[in-house]
Amino acid sequence: MIPENTTISQANLMGSIWMVAAMAAFAVEDALIKATAGILPVGQVLVFFGFGGALVFAITAARKRDRFFGPAIQSSAMRYRMLFEVAGRVFYALAVALTPLSATTVILQATPLVVVAGAAVVFGERVGLRRWSAIWVGLVGVVIVVGPGRDTFSMLSMLAVLGMLGFAGRDLTSRAAPKSVSTAILGLYGFVAVFLAGIVIAVWDSKPFIWPTSTTSTYLSAAIGVGVIAYSFLMKAMRTGEVSAVTPFRYSRLLFGIGLGVYWFGEKFSLEMLIGSALIVTSGLILIGRKRIAIRPRKTPAYELDVPSLSTADSNKS
Repeated sequence: MIPENTTISQANLMGSIWMVAAMAAFAVEDALIKATAGILPVGQVLVFFGFGGALVFAITAARKRDRFFGPAIQSSAMRYRMLFEVAGRVFYALAVALTPLSATTVILQATPLVVVAGAAVVFGERVGLRRWSAIWVGLVGVVIVVGPGRDTFSMLSMLAVLGMLGFAGRDLTSRAAPKSVSTAILGLYGFVAVFLAGIVIAVWDSKPFIWPTSTTSTYLSAAIGVGVIAYSFLMKAMRTGEVSAVTPFRYSRLLFGIGLGVYWFGEKFSLEMLIGSALIVTSGLILIGRKRIAIRPRKTPAYELDVPSLSTADSNKS
């Protein structure tokens, strides 16, 4: 929450800094997972990553004496959240491993557009003509990035779209999740979902176990550490300042993801990807701007609203 003796503008500045740091960390996490998946099977990478992250959050929750089980954890909203999390993680991890990191990062940025559309359909939230127009323009941007009909089109690019839809479903069900579930518990179950996603991929892939080398162990350890830090930074950002002021900085992940893709993996950023990125980001900013106008009479601090988990990863894995 906003500390005492801190103005809204100061809180918004700090929240924005936390958000940019979180998005940078999520991008590094994706790059580390992609680098590791080039050596080890993807399923095995996610099993190690999910187990390590879950262990960290389990220790954190135990120190805070949070409840690991109970009616809130066993609610239907939490069960659906877990299913969407697993689906999102399975497809997004495959996209990170098998397709360019820059394209995957761009497609992930359409998650808020789908969340707003889903909120209108599922929760009956009012979405005006301008916001619907922005949503459709953003989805056109996704189509341009995926590029059906182009010679360079690959069905593997649909993995990122399916992952994005899974994360959107997770964020929607998070809104219906009981408020009594702590951040540490959400983080724990988020990484448990990663672990389960790894098992699903490992069974489907049927590749033999490969014992990690010192290099892959370093990558995995770094990915776990950076992933936990990214998630913690994201929670800090969303609980500092106003949601409408902090959320736009989620799109900084686009710059970090593209930069790492080009620098680390030698990817090329095409004109189509540039146009698609511009449409997606512009649409997202329009949605945020319209929401900010709608809530202007009452400046709602982020800590009073529901907080989505993992990125997301940006995230928003984000």
